[in-house]
Amino acid sequence: MSEPPVTAEPPGDAPPPRAATDRSPWNWLLILPIVVPLTPALFNMDSPRLFGFPAYYWVQLAFIVLGVATTSVVYRMTKDRAVSS
Repeated sequence: MSEPPVTAEPPGDAPPPRAATDRSPWNWLLILPIVVPLTPALFNMDSPRLFGFPAYYWVQLAFIVLGVATTSVVYRMTKDRAVSS
């Protein structure tokens, strides 16, 4: 006895599942935390000082906050889109 051929089609009239894409315009916002720290004019200075720390150090920490905030915004704006696709 031979078995019936196995088909890759889903049962019934259901369309095949679509692959999620990352083509959201919000993803362009992720360029900010990459480009901004590469601009030396923003952090190559000694003053103003914040709590006694030169600007170089606290601006570097501000870049970390910028990266976290940007990543959070992009995640929140694109998470529903990936699930519903």
